Amino acid sequence: MNTGKIEEIVLRHVVMTLVEPFVTSFGRTHERSCVIAEMKTSDIKGFGECVAKSYPGYSYETTGTAWHILSDFLVPAVLGKDLVDIETFVKNYNHVKGHPMAKASLEMAAWDILGKAQNKSLSELLGGMKKSVDVGVSVGIQPSTGALVERVGRYIADGYRRIKIKIKPGRDFLDLKAVRNAYPEILLQADANSAYRLSDLYIFTEIDDLDLLLIEQPLSEDDIYEHSLLQKQIKSSVCLDESILSAAHAIAAIELGSCRIINIKAPRVGGLLEAVKIHDECYKRGIPVWSGGMLETNIGRASNLALASLPGFILPSDISASSRYYREDIGEPNFVLNKDSTINVPDRPGLGIEINYENLNRFTVKKEVFRMSGHNSGL
Repeated sequence: MNTGKIEEIVLRHVVMTLVEPFVTSFGRTHERSCVIAEMKTSDIKGFGECVAKSYPGYSYETTGTAWHILSDFLVPAVLGKDLVDIETFVKNYNHVKGHPMAKASLEMAAWDILGKAQNKSLSELLGGMKKSVDVGVSVGIQPSTGALVERVGRYIADGYRRIKIKIKPGRDFLDLKAVRNAYPEILLQADANSAYRLSDLYIFTEIDDLDLLLIEQPLSEDDIYEHSLLQKQIKSSVCLDESILSAAHAIAAIELGSCRIINIKAPRVGGLLEAVKIHDECYKRGIPVWSGGMLETNIGRASNLALASLPGFILPSDISASSRYYREDIGEPNFVLNKDSTINVPDRPGLGIEINYENLNRFTVKKEVFRMSGHNSGL
């Protein structure tokens, strides 16, 4: 379906304050930067979110590099082109190597437009089958083990049935053991964010006794092989996150025995198109998947929910209620946690999100408009 030419793209650098600081092995985050892409055809607008952070901890991409790649390469590559389908759309910038998060933001906006043009939700376009998805909450590293146990208790009281604990050397086994002892029935998993090495095997053999759902990305972010050695020596299921940048990486990890579970983040792999390919490869091989989160606004959260509605997403995903990270959002409606620890999948056309321009403009620190005519403007 031809929705017409892409006539205009607006990039906004947005900065939003978190409800509370979020601490991982990468460091402490109290506000979040992202780039919001607004794409326009003659009569339809679509929105996408670039989740690259302000510092290169999780990935080499940052808000600054994403802005550069988008404004200098990706936007010029798609501006003025017909938006027919996603496969054709992404070919416009296949010559640009890397920078998957920047690419994913434009792809998300294109999906939004196509859904609105066809009067179909993003979930429908992707082949989703669920009306709601199981979700959990990610808990950052707390000031003390006692504070962690107390915080987890609050989230359980809120209705979350799966808890993910961020860990790092020195804040791992004892933290996890305290949470497990306090809440023996909860689904519990750990996220190391690549903070360990294979020589830390003893830590993971200790953790084996805590009946975790999974241990996420324990070793280096660019490793697949050493994870296979680790998985052979521990009972807990290794889940790969940062190591999986494509369907080819997922297949290699599965065939090597590097993991038993994969966390699919569409922005990490260049967009929803590649994310669905990874899902399909895992699904036919019997590998469970789930969707990780990147502190998204409701724009990115809506996309994650649509992806997690696919049948292979059988583990709870990191898609918390909107209020988990922000007091005010730039998209509506807000997502709320159901009593059964699920969140409803948007069923309106496209992402199913209406933009709150008052909030969007208030949180915008930089803006640039790119037009097919070549007359650009900025803030």
